[in-house]
Amino acid sequence: MPKVSICIPTYNRAYLLPFAIESVLKQTYQDLELIICDDGSRDETSELMANYTDNRIRYIRHSQNIGKSNNMRSGFAAARGEYFIKFDDDDRLTPDFLERTVVVLENDLSIDFVGTDHWIIDINNLRDEAETKVNSRRWGRANLPEGVVDNLLEVVFVNQSFQIGATLFRRQTLESVGFMQPNWQNCEDNDLFVRLALGGKKGYYLPELLMEYRVHGEQQGINRAIPYLFDKLQYLESYKFEFEDLEKIRLQRLTETQLLLGLRLIERGDIQKGRELVLAGKSVSRVKTGMGLVLSLLPLGVRSYLAPP
Repeated sequence: MPKVSICIPTYNRAYLLPFAIESVLKQTYQDLELIICDDGSRDETSELMANYTDNRIRYIRHSQNIGKSNNMRSGFAAARGEYFIKFDDDDRLTPDFLERTVVVLENDLSIDFVGTDHWIIDINNLRDEAETKVNSRRWGRANLPEGVVDNLLEVVFVNQSFQIGATLFRRQTLESVGFMQPNWQNCEDNDLFVRLALGGKKGYYLPELLMEYRVHGEQQGINRAIPYLFDKLQYLESYKFEFEDLEKIRLQRLTETQLLLGLRLIERGDIQKGRELVLAGKSVSRVKTGMGLVLSLLPLGVRSYLAPP
């Protein structure tokens, strides 16, 4: 049995997937299996995968799109390794990712997962050092010390310091919490880390840049923003924290999300639902609430022109 199972969920990314696969095959630690789970791609992904002959690679192709978290769950169900990592088809691991993270789990059996920092790269695989530093500060990793994280719930919920594609887990730990929720398209990673923290699991932070996260144009736009905000609402409504400070932050983020989603829906033309959400989020910003209600009364062309970014 392989020691590590690596899962790369993919969908219509034949032009980027080879970089992700190559980053696995070039690992300095080689006791692994690679599972590619294809969510019904309509591009050349299946033809691409037919060219790989390494017997450590398994290709799971769904005949139709079953959704992001369901696709990932299929890869997890196929995994056989003691350790597990999932990262996206447009990202890459650095060559020593497994070597540096496996040893942490091997040396302390009480640790459930180990997360690292990561590079920001562009569509041409070039690292952006300035954006990498900004990203590390933004998500609270710049000041997060190496070792077992004492305040794990705060770190994963408030700061969101752990990035799932840069984290190696004990597979048994993920099984104990059910891995990803079914039928989720976004925020499934945030949800997983919160459930791990609430379940008393132990996370270790390794402050090294051991993964590469790609930033590119496909991640932007209103068509992606609206589904993301719907799923973020679902995520934030899934919990009620017993700690007053954390609960206050959850409620604040919930109303912010309601307001943003409402504005986006109004911009798109879903007036009734948009107005309901804007009014629900009015405690965040009365100015934005008023703007949203005014926009809802204007013609579509004018709404699109005046809507906030």
